[in-house]
Amino acid sequence: MGPTPEKNLQQLLRTMQPTLLEGSYGFVTVAHGKPMPPGLHPLMTYREAEGLTLLLDENELARSGLSHAFFCRGISLNVNSSLYAVGFLAAVSERLARAAMSINIVSAFHRDYIFVPSSRAEEALQALKELAAEAKGAQARAPGR
Repeated sequence: MGPTPEKNLQQLLRTMQPTLLEGSYGFVTVAHGKPMPPGLHPLMTYREAEGLTLLLDENELARSGLSHAFFCRGISLNVNSSLYAVGFLAAVSERLARAAMSINIVSAFHRDYIFVPSSRAEEALQALKELAAEAKGAQARAPGR
């Protein structure tokens, strides 16, 4: 199963290595009771009362024939975060909120992903790298170091 997932907020912030995912994505929905169009391979699915939410890459968006919302790029935080970690996604979200950036967070078993407007992906990536660098700098300045 790999290394033990990290719960410590400062350790998560120090060791995250934000990386832009290849490609662009969009969120779509398939109404409750309707089948998902055949041949799709969503990056993410989530069942809601209204229907099935899919996160599709741009090629599958075109093939699906479904209307999409929130055309975006993905950023992997590249740190093995525990599903029980407290404050990590709040810190990430707060940093991007300072830049007035809308985001969608997907937490998977091993790590977290942030989906940001395509036009602001590089800006988001830089903000998250700065957050990690600040956490590393705070550790270096801590008493006893």
